[in-house]
Amino acid sequence: MLLALGFRPFYLAAPLFAAGALSAWLLVYHGVWQPHMPLPPVAWHAHEMLFGFAAAVIAGFLLTAARNWTGRETASGALLLALVLLWLTARVLNLVGPGPLGALVDAAFLPVCALVLAIPLWRARNRRNYFVVPLLIALGLVNLLHHGAYLAGWSGSGGNALPTVAVNVAAGLIALLMTVIGGRVIPAFSANAIPGLRPRVRPWVEYSVVGLMLLLPVLDLAGGWLFLPGGTLVALLVLAASLQLVRLAGWQPWRTRGNALLAMLPLAYAWIPLYLLLRAAALENPAMASVALHALVVGAMASLMLAMMTRSALGHTGRALRAGSVELACFAAIQAAALVRVGGPLLVPGAHALWITLSGVLAVVAFAIFAAGYWPILTRPRIDGRPG
Repeated sequence: MLLALGFRPFYLAAPLFAAGALSAWLLVYHGVWQPHMPLPPVAWHAHEMLFGFAAAVIAGFLLTAARNWTGRETASGALLLALVLLWLTARVLNLVGPGPLGALVDAAFLPVCALVLAIPLWRARNRRNYFVVPLLIALGLVNLLHHGAYLAGWSGSGGNALPTVAVNVAAGLIALLMTVIGGRVIPAFSANAIPGLRPRVRPWVEYSVVGLMLLLPVLDLAGGWLFLPGGTLVALLVLAASLQLVRLAGWQPWRTRGNALLAMLPLAYAWIPLYLLLRAAALENPAMASVALHALVVGAMASLMLAMMTRSALGHTGRALRAGSVELACFAAIQAAALVRVGGPLLVPGAHALWITLSGVLAVVAFAIFAAGYWPILTRPRIDGRPG
């Protein structure tokens, strides 16, 4: 049953891995453990949250959604097991080496997923969702760039170092994916669940937001932050944040407050414009760069993924779309982790170690609660007896 549909193994593996990886990172951060791994520990921590945890959730979501989009079968059984083992092998190699083999296996995962997705999308002529194929390939190439920077000794230092560029580009591509998918599902789910709610979706806002969110990782990759005047970069980021807020307001998220499972989605999405504003501030104060990145990765990415995982796992196993104690606890914990990691350094910069530790512990708790609560849901048959 675990291999019946993509969301099952990946939604289980992703939070289990995230809880373990964050726990390991906290041990390294406090000097309790000094591992010998291909990547420096700080780089490994950033890399694994993006290309380990997030990549698994993205794979699970898309492999499941593509079946709904196309009406055709997606990976299951032996093929799905092979994808999970490819992802898992990369996690092990990134921890123990050898580095070159780990880089190749790790960088192959998302492009292989892209190929598996491309087949049903092409056969169904599902042009609306073709974009996920080049996006996954691009993420795979950025993953290889991150590995290659260390293997070739090009790691450097500072905001323009190649690994930092790779992390920013990967985060930007994931933000783009969240922007596109969020723009589809959040207003649609809201309209379906809240009587009388009619989200306002303006085409010019939609095109502008997606275009700007695509432009930002392109500029990162091209070194555009170096070549464009600082004021122009700030203006682009503030414009993108403003349009994201206009978009979010059009969905009327305040009307979802009575439906906790639904309200989690716009609340997590609201961290995207905050990330953009913090990144604009980081152009003047580079110390803000880490705060901005964690606003996106913890506040938006981890939170939105947990919210979507709970909703899609419940729906695809025939359960009612209601938030219980597990859903409320894991979402509250991940939001608290984001608030501590972002707000703490801004309010009391001198207690940086405390904020990192407390945020990490809260995130571990969030992922552990989800994994424990959803283990029986993800490993057992649908309660309505239907396949998948």
